[in-house]
Amino acid sequence: MPRYAYKLRIKEDAIEEYEREHKRVWPELLAKLKKVGISDYSIFRRGQDLTLVLRVDDFDKACDELDRDPVNQRWQVFMSRLFEPVPDKQPDERFSMLKEVFYLE
Repeated sequence: MPRYAYKLRIKEDAIEEYEREHKRVWPELLAKLKKVGISDYSIFRRGQDLTLVLRVDDFDKACDELDRDPVNQRWQVFMSRLFEPVPDKQPDERFSMLKEVFYLE
């Protein structure tokens, strides 16, 4: 199953809240992530920069399904106030995707 990684950036004054909310992610959202095929999902943080890594067969299809899901929509609205733009994200990109250059299984 393919692995995907992308970057997000949180506001400097939102780090504690972001981490707190990710210790209690809504069970309905976790279930939906699994339902669309996402697994092995991690978020790493260094300062304000986040790197999200996950496995899914079809990244775009999973994202499209999540975009239509009411629980995910509520989560995105709830969390959106904590983010700022990723500096190198292009206007036509959904996310600032990272290219995997090495992986040891």
